[in-house]
Amino acid sequence: MTTLNPIHADRWLALANRSAQWQDEEEGEINYRFHTVDCGELWLKSGRLVPCDPFVTLAHADNVEIAVPPGRYPVRATIADVSDEQDGSHEREAYLSLVLSDVPAVGWRFLAPLQPGDTAPEAEEDEFVGIPVDAGTVGFVDADAVARLMPDPASTDWYETLVDSGGDDSWFAQMDDETRLRAGCANIALPGASDGENLILAHSGWGDGIYAVIGTYAADGALTGVHIDLAVVPAALLPEWD
Repeated sequence: MTTLNPIHADRWLALANRSAQWQDEEEGEINYRFHTVDCGELWLKSGRLVPCDPFVTLAHADNVEIAVPPGRYPVRATIADVSDEQDGSHEREAYLSLVLSDVPAVGWRFLAPLQPGDTAPEAEEDEFVGIPVDAGTVGFVDADAVARLMPDPASTDWYETLVDSGGDDSWFAQMDDETRLRAGCANIALPGASDGENLILAHSGWGDGIYAVIGTYAADGALTGVHIDLAVVPAALLPEWD
């Protein structure tokens, strides 16, 4: 394992419920307010966590994975109010986090989501193996549940039948439903789920891109969380990757 980077409390804001301010050379003072949304528990029966753009890659056989202890874990979205007035009129999803422990995190490192058997490429300290997003959405799901329950894309138009069917139970409709979690986040049962197998997803901050997956760690080295950093905090304000 690579050496952990210390967490800078004024710049690492996953799971934050507070305001944050910075000075930018061009824009002057920047003020964001962060709050979390409880998205329920994710059932990771196999412990093979898939961070992905679920509308693009979920039915593929080549999903990338990160190994974590099997179990049921809470997932929380961290929402940033980026409006000038700080009145909730402009909010963006800043992080999607799988919470493995409530023990305080003291360090972090980039995680490398890879296909089984692959090896992470050599990378500089400020480089990472990210997850590609092409449909403005990120999610967490169990790899074994995908293999067992998602339709075969070669025989079924799973996007039309699940994601964009036009019905109230379509994935798009569930994401837009403000009465469930909030508009932009959803906890969705996988098709044919018999043991609570589910997918938890959220909009991806400003939209499409390549996003880092970050692990946070306790003082004893135990992994406390897996976070998709959606780059809503301006790049110059992120924790220094050194």
